[in-house]
Formats: sequence, structure tokens, C-alpha cells
Amino acid sequence: MGDYVISCCSTVDTTEEYLKEKGVPYICFHYYLDEKHYKDDLYKTMSPTDFYQAMLDGAMTKTSQVNAEEFSDYFRKFLKDGKDIIHITLSSGISGVYNSAKIAAEQMKEEFPDRKVVIIDSLSASAGYAIIIDKMAELRDKGYSFDELVSWVEGHIQNQNTWFFTTDLTFFIRGGRISKLSGWFGTALNICPLLNINDEGKLIPRQKCRGKKLVKKAALAAVLERIENGKDYDGNIFITHSVCYEDAAEMARMLEEALPNMKEKIRIFDIGPTIGSHTGPGTVAIAFWGNPKEH
Repeated sequence: MGDYVISCCSTVDTTEEYLKEKGVPYICFHYYLDEKHYKDDLYKTMSPTDFYQAMLDGAMTKTSQVNAEEFSDYFRKFLKDGKDIIHITLSSGISGVYNSAKIAAEQMKEEFPDRKVVIIDSLSASAGYAIIIDKMAELRDKGYSFDELVSWVEGHIQNQNTWFFTTDLTFFIRGGRISKLSGWFGTALNICPLLNINDEGKLIPRQKCRGKKLVKKAALAAVLERIENGKDYDGNIFITHSVCYEDAAEMARMLEEALPNMKEKIRIFDIGPTIGSHTGPGTVAIAFWGNPKEH
């Protein structure tokens, strides 16, 4: 596995078991339910069901990124072991965590001048963030050097596509992402928005669909239009969801039927508390490799 580590934040929204399998350590974001602090530790402390039920029961949520001091403490233990670090962060279009990690990396260069710490902005979140880590681990295991892997990621980051849809507007309204009036009409008309993450790593609404059936068809069409090699795609797809596993599983089935050459079954994970605090329940995210992202 070389003389370096691939590292990430808990907002990759996988499981600890998955990251251990891939040999990728992570650092935790923080979240609050009615002012009580928790670590976003990939649902070791609280189950997805309990977290989203608390939201539905009216608990107020707040999130907190990893700060520079936490990053410094975290990086230091790898550097002391003689390891260089490639750390991928949650999108700078969503969070300021990239800047915190960069500050810590500069501090570490002073403490460990013979070691390398590279911070890369994933320009993604959740399933999209995870599929980048998955590919990096694959390339590391194939023998890529530190510099080769950094170069590959920086050259391909814009080819990582992530599309989302939600069937519940409640928490988009509560968080101010949709106005109360628009949300009221959207709910009354059973509107399910389809969104993606653009080239700046920001979440952008793309379509409004009436009902689950139509938004899933629209999501499938969006993926097939942009995915690498079209229906001959043989890469991985990751899906994350917020307590709507049946919707995620149906989306996976639709994609697997349309893309018969994939080498692996689609992986499905839970959307973690940090991202879930903003989406609420009813959200599905789909990540794949494809055309450069749109603005």
C-alpha cells in the first residue's frame, strides 16, 4: 500500500467497515441535535433510523466542520509514522472544510519538512465523494505512486458526476434552500426535484418532476446521457440514501438493467448525519464516472 495514506472525512457516507476494507482512515465532522453534540462517526453512535426520526420529531439540527487544529492532530500521527498523506475533502462548494485542511497541511509542512501532505477538493459529497475514494484505493493497490495518484485525481475530479433527487421537501424548506411558498406548492403538486453537483461543487436544481416514478426515470436518463462509454460503462456506481432504501434499491435495479457491463453490483450506503441534516429523509444520490461536470 506504499509509503502514503489516502484519507477522507466522514462525509463520504460509507461505513467504517468499508473504509477499513479499503485501508482509508477518516476524520469526523460534528453535528448537533437540539444542541447536543455528536460526532459524525458513520453511524457508530446513532443509527440512521434514530437520527432521521429525531429530525421528523422536530429536533433542530446543526453541523460543524473539522477545524484546522483537529486536522493537525489527525495528520500528525501519520506523519510521525513516516507516511505522506493525500486527504480528500468534502466539496468547497458546500463546506469550508477544504480551507481548514489546507491550513493544517501548511502547519504540518513546518513540523515535518521531509513529508508531503496534499489536500484535494472532491468537489462532491456523499456518494460522489465515496466513489472518488473507492477509485483512489483501487489505483493505490495497482501500484500508483503518491505523485501518480495525486495527478490522476486532479485530472479526473471533474469527471465524477453526482445526481440527487428528493421525495420530501420539508427540510429543504426548513433550511432555506426552497422558499416556503415554493415548498408549499411543490408539496401540494408532489414535486420531486432532481439536482446535481456542478463543476464548482455546488448543488444545483436541474428538473422538477411530479412524483417518485417520474423523478427516477429522469435520474436514469441523466445518468445514461452523461456516463462514461454510455451503456458500455464498466465502472462502479455508488448510491446513498436517507432512510428510503426501497427507492435507492429500485434506482440501483434500473441502472443495473440499463448498464449490463458493470463489473460490480451497485453499492448502497446511508447518507450520514452531516449531509442528512440538510437533506432530511427521502433523498437518493447517484455517483458515477462520466462527462465533465456542467456549470
